[in-house]
Amino acid sequence: MGADLLRYDGMEDEEEVEVWHISDLAAFRHVENVLQAMRMDPNLVDPSVMTQYYKLVQIIDQTKRKSSDDEALRLTTLKALSEAVSKIDIMYHHSLLNTIFSISIWHLQRHTMDVFLDLITRLAAVADQYLRECLQMLVNNFTPPFIVKNELPPWAVPRKKDIHFRLCESLKTISDTVPLAPMMLRDIIDRSMPKLFDNKAKMVSFVECMLGLDTERMGDLIGAVLLAKVVELLTELDVSITWEDILREEHNIGIFDMEFEDLDGDEDEDVLGQAGTKVLFGGNQCADKLDGLMVVVCEHLKSCAERGYLPKEYDILQTIFRASVLRVHRSKFAQFIMFYACSLDPEICGPQFAVFLTDIVTKKEEDPISRMSAVSYVGSYLSRARFISANTVVAVLERLLGWCVDYCDHQKSRGTAAISNHQIFYATCQAVMYVLCFRLRSILDYENLKSQLFDMPFGFLLTHPLEPLKVCLPSIVNEFLRQAKDADLFNAFKDSVLNDAIESDLSRTFGGIGRLDMFFPFDPYLLKESDRYMRPNFEFWSMVKTTYIDHNEDHDDELEDLDDPGMDAGSLDDDNVEIDINNDPDDLDIPMDKMSITPYDSYFHQSISMPARIRPSVSPPS
Repeated sequence: MGADLLRYDGMEDEEEVEVWHISDLAAFRHVENVLQAMRMDPNLVDPSVMTQYYKLVQIIDQTKRKSSDDEALRLTTLKALSEAVSKIDIMYHHSLLNTIFSISIWHLQRHTMDVFLDLITRLAAVADQYLRECLQMLVNNFTPPFIVKNELPPWAVPRKKDIHFRLCESLKTISDTVPLAPMMLRDIIDRSMPKLFDNKAKMVSFVECMLGLDTERMGDLIGAVLLAKVVELLTELDVSITWEDILREEHNIGIFDMEFEDLDGDEDEDVLGQAGTKVLFGGNQCADKLDGLMVVVCEHLKSCAERGYLPKEYDILQTIFRASVLRVHRSKFAQFIMFYACSLDPEICGPQFAVFLTDIVTKKEEDPISRMSAVSYVGSYLSRARFISANTVVAVLERLLGWCVDYCDHQKSRGTAAISNHQIFYATCQAVMYVLCFRLRSILDYENLKSQLFDMPFGFLLTHPLEPLKVCLPSIVNEFLRQAKDADLFNAFKDSVLNDAIESDLSRTFGGIGRLDMFFPFDPYLLKESDRYMRPNFEFWSMVKTTYIDHNEDHDDELEDLDDPGMDAGSLDDDNVEIDINNDPDDLDIPMDKMSITPYDSYFHQSISMPARIRPSVSPPS
């Protein structure tokens, strides 16, 4: 920077002009001398020094628009301040520091931004005096200073990625230099996290920059905390989306009784299109914010996978899921971050999540709520995750059925008890049947897996005095029996007494006793913008090849007829359906679209049938 750039407009005194028209090195010395001369009682400071000091402050002040010459002068002044950080003192240079920490880098030119961030990193390392202020200033810049109508200013959009990168690099440099920085940064981010009622643009920008810190350099220091805070925000938004927002009477046109993979086609674009989320959620702002944040988190996970960092990130995410999501009542979408993470690594993370959930189900040490939630998750996950192999499905089913058998054996000496005392057992039986409704046909394609499946103790469980067929949801029971009978699964039982008992049960009406309420957390995903991450690996019911589909070409048409919005809602109530399984399979009236239920609510049951795809979590009584 030459003498031509070190000019200060408005300087009247020729002597002062000469002071500023000097070389860079001389300018650095001049700034250092001014700072040093200010380190005394204000009443003793020479007036000319005081004037020069406030001119320094004015040069870097961002409140007034500056010309190109002014910007060049600010650049040189910031460089000089960087070289003189040891002379800056909070007691004597309060106005200077206040101006520095109030600067928004979003308004700085690129070279000026680099110099300014260098000044901040140097200030942070000065005997830890300004560490918190420097970190707070950088975190404040995660979002641009002005957001209008819930959108970033047009001028900020193309700069966002570059600014976030530079902010993260500065924070990483400070953390490498100052050992105390990571701990302090965690606290600052915690206090600065977006709140539920902040606008979407602010939330997305903040979280996007925040996750940029979760890299190899800082991941071990603060990565787990950062991810935990993001999941906490996702969950808070999720539970704020009430079922009243989703189940709106005016939208009761059969939309929740159809398969959602058909909603983004060209024919439907006018109905849903880019406003799909608003149609489904009645313009709910929490749903819109959650949708945007899910995109950010999925992009972060994809980046981790591309950098070979996903297994480590998954381990952190699984721990967070266990602590913050598994037991959440009425969770609807936040859990899909686990689904997407597993889809990015189907060979390791995919099976690991299934085993993790199964361990929770089968461990007596776990609390009942966690076990009930885990069995709901594992059943839904194995059914819907297209990336999970048949081998993994069979291995998990074998463990779940083994636990059920042990449970039944344990009940021999205890006699019968109320259904509510066996909720985990019934939920596990229901999960197994639910998974087989989706995966039985694919398992039968492998002779070794078919043999392994046919050796499992279905006959013992289905005819046990606890009578799971009478307690589990009718739609699941009947679809399972329909497919199992067609696959000769029952004929595989060597014990003819058990086989006869099951054949006898096939003529009964099942389900509804005690109303085993549970939810399937990976039912079709309804957030429009982030749906593209889930859809390629999601198994919709219309994609499933059942064991009987070859024998009934008109099956899909029948299910579509049942989805007709003109059907009487009461005719599909789980407690009123009577089915004769011995009749021809084509006579069955319950489609898999009715596989899940919501807890009874008089408001919804007055006028509409409950949607097939969305269920709030129902926890067992404590």
